[in-house]
Order: sequence, then C-alpha cells, then structure tokens
Amino acid sequence: MKKTKIIAFSGSLRAASFNTFAIKAAQQLAPAGCEIELINYADLPLYNQDEADVETPALLLAIAEKVRAADGILFATPEYNYSLPGALKNLIDWLSRQAPQPLAGKPTAIISASMGMLGGARVQYHLRQILVCLDVHVLNKPEIMIGQAHEKFDAQGQLLDETTNTLIATQMQALCAFSQQLD
Repeated sequence: MKKTKIIAFSGSLRAASFNTFAIKAAQQLAPAGCEIELINYADLPLYNQDEADVETPALLLAIAEKVRAADGILFATPEYNYSLPGALKNLIDWLSRQAPQPLAGKPTAIISASMGMLGGARVQYHLRQILVCLDVHVLNKPEIMIGQAHEKFDAQGQLLDETTNTLIATQMQALCAFSQQLD
C-alpha cells in the first residue's frame, strides 16, 4: 500500500486548542503509512474578491497546492454560535475560489471538540453542508464529537480518554482506507 498523505486544519487558532490537540492525537494514532500534516493558516487575510482579483496571497496558493497533492483532509473544529469559526470559513472560501478546485473529490474526516456536552455536533453538520457544495467526500463514520474536552485532554494536550483514542484511531484508519479507495 502506498503512503497516504492527509493534511489537517484546526478550526481554532488558539495555542491550547482542544481541536489542535485532537489533530495531534490523530497524528499519533494514524495507521502505519498514513502521515498527517497540520497546516497553519492563521495569517490568511479575510477573503475579498476585489483583492483576490489583483493578487492571491502566497500563503493561500501554497495551501491550495498542499490540498491538491494530499490524499485526504482532516478538519478538527470547535463550534462557534452553532457554526464554523470565522477563520476556518475564510480558509474554505479562499480555497473554493481556486482553479482547479483543490477540495473537489477529496476524502475528508471531521472531528469536533468542545467543553460542552454535544462536542460540536452542530458545527459538524454545518461543515458537511458546506463541503457537499464543494464536492468533498466526507467520511460518514465514525463521527467524533469530543464533548467535555477539557476533561479528556491534559494541560500538555495529551488525550487521556481511551474511548476517544480508540475512536480517533478507527477514524484515521477509515480515512486512510477511504483515501486509497478513491485514489
């Protein structure tokens, strides 16, 4: 089996983000031959068509190339006001305007983590709706919604909850297999 390259985006730009911690757990739990790279997009300016018509930011062009070259995508995001954080939506808006479309046809998995009981369930459904528009192939199961995330990660970001560890390992195995299947 060839090496599988997954790129990951955290919906939270915060240094101690539970969603970034979830991506780091996914990196550790991914099956052999599956590599996950966390992409930093914090410096991406707000999308403005007038400015994009003049010049697309170099950061976005580099991210778009990484997306095109990747076998799959992992999104890990908190829920802000029942929806996506603005920075993640901005990234998706920028990527959606690139040609050829880098997100189209990409196998993708979603994780959400929050301190609330639902673990970001509503953001997952909203993100899926956006990704359908972009012809992204979202892995249906397992769904991972890490509720009460502050009790499942330690201060260093280590995932302590065995059930969540098992779910993430299972999801990464499924995403890597899905990526190979659609290749």
